[in-house]
Amino acid sequence: MARITVNVDGMTYTHEVEPRTLLVHHLREALGKTGTVVGCDTSNCGACTVLLDGDSVKSCSVLAVQADGARVETVAGLAGTDGTLHPVQTAFHENHGLQCGYCTPGMLMRSVCLVRENPSPTEDEVREGIKGNMCRCTGYQGIVSAIMAYAETARDEEAGR
Repeated sequence: MARITVNVDGMTYTHEVEPRTLLVHHLREALGKTGTVVGCDTSNCGACTVLLDGDSVKSCSVLAVQADGARVETVAGLAGTDGTLHPVQTAFHENHGLQCGYCTPGMLMRSVCLVRENPSPTEDEVREGIKGNMCRCTGYQGIVSAIMAYAETARDEEAGR
């Protein structure tokens, strides 16, 4: 067993973990962060995407021990403590960026990272940026529209508008 300490969604947790435990399983089973879903377990679909020290990663391809000392942001940490939706969640809702919802947690987290990296993405850059996250329902147009809208909202907030 290995002892790890991880800050997840602003809370610090210390646990003993098997060295082979994947981060996605640690988040779900030890911490109850079930919003981070297990999709393919092969890092192909991106449904399990979280932010690890600000970078989007597929948590099924990261060992929990690799996250020792790191800051992890999950979809559960997006909304405000009062339940207020994060701007990316609002954008997905308003732009029909979800259908069945299975890919949505990973897509939301990838979108947050994408807009942090590139506050003014073009549609082509958004499509390239979400390439590692699969959706089998939406046809992607709603997702791309949602990310473009979120980027605009994030720029407006940054500018104080």
